[in-house]
Amino acid sequence: VDKMVHATELAHKKAPSLPLDGELQFDASFVPTVAKQKAPGSNVAGHANVFVFPELQSGNIGYKIAQRFGGFEAIGPILQGLNEPVSDLSRGCNEQDVYNVAIMTAAQAVME
Repeated sequence: VDKMVHATELAHKKAPSLPLDGELQFDASFVPTVAKQKAPGSNVAGHANVFVFPELQSGNIGYKIAQRFGGFEAIGPILQGLNEPVSDLSRGCNEQDVYNVAIMTAAQAVME
């Protein structure tokens, strides 16, 4: 929780006009009725569309749930805060997953 609180504070300092909040439990960030109970003062609770996880393991869990249950095309995880672009692929990935992550990593490298 401390890591996410610190990240939220840092994001607010760097981009004060950006609508963001944290640390929020997933149900409060995604379900409007739960958001009213758990995070009544939040400007994104109940309709968040970007989720930041505190470490690789929890990020992996979140993206695989969205991919498998939601039927979404999931690209990631995207690792941040390193000196160079780095990507991680699941042992369960397919050819399209490899392609997508390679494109994302190349885009990160070009942007630096």
